[in-house]
Amino acid sequence: MAARDPFADTDSEGVDRRPLDHNGEPVVATWKGRIWDTFDLPKDERKLLFKVDAFILTFASLGYFLKNLDQTNVNNAYLSGMKEELNLYGNELVTATSIWTVGYVVGQIPSNLLLTRVSPRWVIPGLELGWGVLTLATYAVKNTQALYACRFLVGLLESGFYPGIHYLLGSWYTSREIGKRAMIFWLAGSLGQMFSGFLQAAAYNNLSGVHGLSGWRWLFVIDAIITLPIAIAGFFFLPGSPLQDKKSWWLTEAEHQLARERLERVGRKGATPWSWRKVRGIMFSWHTYFLPLLYVIWNNGYPQNPIGYWLKSFNPTTTSPGPVPGTTFTVSQINTLPLPGTAIFVVVAILYAWLSDGPFRGRRWPFIYLGAVITIIFAAIIRNKPLYTDIKGHFALYWLCTVGEGAGPLILSWINEICATDTEKRALLVAAGNDLAYVVQAVAPNFVWKTTDFPAATKGWTWVLVLNSLLIVWTGIIQFLLWRDQKKTRARALQSPPPGSAVEDAEDKYPSPLESPVEVSKA
Repeated sequence: MAARDPFADTDSEGVDRRPLDHNGEPVVATWKGRIWDTFDLPKDERKLLFKVDAFILTFASLGYFLKNLDQTNVNNAYLSGMKEELNLYGNELVTATSIWTVGYVVGQIPSNLLLTRVSPRWVIPGLELGWGVLTLATYAVKNTQALYACRFLVGLLESGFYPGIHYLLGSWYTSREIGKRAMIFWLAGSLGQMFSGFLQAAAYNNLSGVHGLSGWRWLFVIDAIITLPIAIAGFFFLPGSPLQDKKSWWLTEAEHQLARERLERVGRKGATPWSWRKVRGIMFSWHTYFLPLLYVIWNNGYPQNPIGYWLKSFNPTTTSPGPVPGTTFTVSQINTLPLPGTAIFVVVAILYAWLSDGPFRGRRWPFIYLGAVITIIFAAIIRNKPLYTDIKGHFALYWLCTVGEGAGPLILSWINEICATDTEKRALLVAAGNDLAYVVQAVAPNFVWKTTDFPAATKGWTWVLVLNSLLIVWTGIIQFLLWRDQKKTRARALQSPPPGSAVEDAEDKYPSPLESPVEVSKA
C-alpha cells in the first residue's frame, strides 16, 4: 500500500480515512476540533463526551495528583523532622522507599485484572480510600517498623491507580480522543510531586506544635484530609466500563448505548470468561512480550535530573573554590533554574498528544520515533560537551533535552488500541508495562546514574543513547508484526468475503499496516 499523507482526508487510492461519528458520517475537522475534538462531533456525542470528561478526567487528574503527593510526602517529612524524631540515622529512608516499591510492584497486575471482573467504579476509589486511610495512619507512627508497614500498604494500594486509569480511558475513548486525555492525566501527576514540597513547608512553618504534633506529622494529616473526600466522591461519580457494567446515574440510557456503539465501532470488546484457550492465547501472543517492553524502554531512556547536579557543582566547598571562579548558584536558584525545562517539556508533551489524536489520525509511532531521535541528539551533545564551558549553552541543552520524553502516555494508549479486542489482555499488558518499567527504574539508576558520577554522568548519557536507539528498533519490530498480522487478516477476508459485500471492502476494514486500528469509512 502506498504511503499516506497523515494530514490528508483520503489516501493515495482515494479512500476516505477520516474517523466516523456515530451516524456513520466522516468527522470533518475544524479549527475548534483541532483544539478539542468534541467540537467536531454531533450534539448528542458531544454532550456524552463532555460528561465523561467531567467525571473521568477530573477524578483521574485529581487522584493522580494525590497519589504522587502521598507517594513523595515521606521524603519531605524526613527532611522536616521525621529523621530526628524516629531516629532514622541509618538507611531507614532508603529501606522505606524500597518497601513501598515492593508493594507497588506486587499490586499492579492483580489490580488491573480485577477491573475486568469488578467495576472500576468500586475498585479505583476503593484503592484511593485505602491509601488515604494509611496516609493518615502514618502521622501516628512511633518507630521504623510501623513506618515500613504503612509504606508497604500505601505502595500496594497506590499501585493499581495509574494502570487502572489507563485501562478505564481505553474503555471509553476512541483513537482520536484517548491520547490527549492520557497526557492530561499523566501531567497532573507531576504537579503532585512539585506541590508536596510546598505543602510540607507550609505545614512545618504554620502547624508545628499545634495539638502537640510536629510539622511533619501534620503533613500526613493534611494529605489524608485532601485524599479521602476525593476517594469517596469517586464511588458516586466514577463510571464503570460501558461494555461490561451498568450505566452510571449521570448518563441517560441513550447516552450509555451511544458509548457502547462508539467502542464497538472501533473494535473494542468487553470482558469474556477466562479459559485455558484464552490463557494460552495470551501466553503465545507476541503482544505479551513486545508491547510492555516498549514502555519499559521508553520509561528508562530519559536522563535523571542532570541540571540540578550540574548547578550544585558550581558551589564552592572547603576543598575547592568551584569549577568556574566567580560563578555560583544559590539553593533557591538550584531549585528554580530547572523549571523552564519542565515548562518546555509540558508544552511539547501536550503538542505530541494533540497532533497524535488529530492530524495524525490516532497514530502513536511517529512521536515515539521523533522523541527518541531528539533525545539521542541531545544526549550525544551533552555527553561529549565540556561541563564548564559555554554556560548559557549548557542551560539551553539541559532545558531542551527533555522535549523527547513525551511519548509515554501515547505508548500506553497504543497498547490499549492494539489489544482492543481482548479486554483481559489489554488490562494485563497496560499494567505489565508500567510494572516492569518501575522495576527497572528502581534498579538501573544504581548502576548507570550513580550520584557520584554527576554532573558528567557519562554512563547515564550512554544508557540514554543505547535505550533510545533500542526504542527505535523495538518500535519498528512492533510495526512489522502489526503489518504481518493485518496482512494475514486481509488475506482471510479476501478469501472469504462476507455475503453481500465487495471484496475490496476488506481493504477499507483493515487500514494501513504499521498503525493501530482506528475508525475508518468505506469507499
